[in-house]
Amino acid sequence: MNNRAGQEGFHTDARRVARQFDRAAAGYEREAVMQQTVAARLIERLQYMNLSPALILELGSGTGRSARALCDRFRSALILELDLAPEMLRQARPGWWRRRFTRRLWMCADAQRIPLGAAGIDLIFSSLMLQWCNEPDAVFAEAARVLRPGGLLLFATLGPDTLRELRESWGNADDAAHVNAFADMHDLGDALMRAGLRDPVMEVEQFTLTYADVFALMRDLKQLGAQNANAGRRRTLTGKERMGRMLQAYERHRRDGLLPANYEVVYGHAWGGGHARRLDPHTVAFPVSALRRHGGARNGSNSPA
Repeated sequence: MNNRAGQEGFHTDARRVARQFDRAAAGYEREAVMQQTVAARLIERLQYMNLSPALILELGSGTGRSARALCDRFRSALILELDLAPEMLRQARPGWWRRRFTRRLWMCADAQRIPLGAAGIDLIFSSLMLQWCNEPDAVFAEAARVLRPGGLLLFATLGPDTLRELRESWGNADDAAHVNAFADMHDLGDALMRAGLRDPVMEVEQFTLTYADVFALMRDLKQLGAQNANAGRRRTLTGKERMGRMLQAYERHRRDGLLPANYEVVYGHAWGGGHARRLDPHTVAFPVSALRRHGGARNGSNSPA
């Protein structure tokens, strides 16, 4: 698989990713228009699935917007929100007086090592998280492990055409990794099969956002926490000459007075097949039965995060 861990310079620094999203957390919902659109379209796909989940796991839950929508759709389900960034989870949690009656739980953890026991999750939902993981294979293998047989994995991620204008323009300036790398739809489908997930279905949709200039695009990415987190990023200030070459190259894309920024969104789903996989021995796992017993509106809720 063409994943980023195997590409020199494109290994994502998970701690940097967490810090970036921590800084962006307070204003994330105000800025994340495209992200909210993708999540809403992903949730719409659930109407075509024959599913009545009792326990839902959201990977990369962010500020909890999707979890609230899932609560509205599945009114008897318990939602476990997992995110790498603690500040995102703090934004997601309601005040203590509401938290006592919620059907949501929160967990700060890495989706590549999910701290849950096997075969207990009915639905795994993940919108625009997978592109931040170095090993999509590891995420899918963990999904296969924690899904019950017949459970559903439903996700959206970014494909390789994402920010192609910015990537090509920086390529005219230097050889550093300025834009994150993204996995191809076909590679992701193969990874789902390798993980033991059944009947994968993949789709692609293109979004184009427009900006007055490149600096507006870069400010947008910073406010969303979606900055360059590659190991091969330039660690020194970008000189005026390099910046000038990049800006000049991007200007070739200007249409009707605006600069485009393309996003390739890959939607996918697959079904749990009871694939046996041992838990990482260094991961502490919460038994799913305990979550069912202690979480939810009836008994109140305690966050394991």
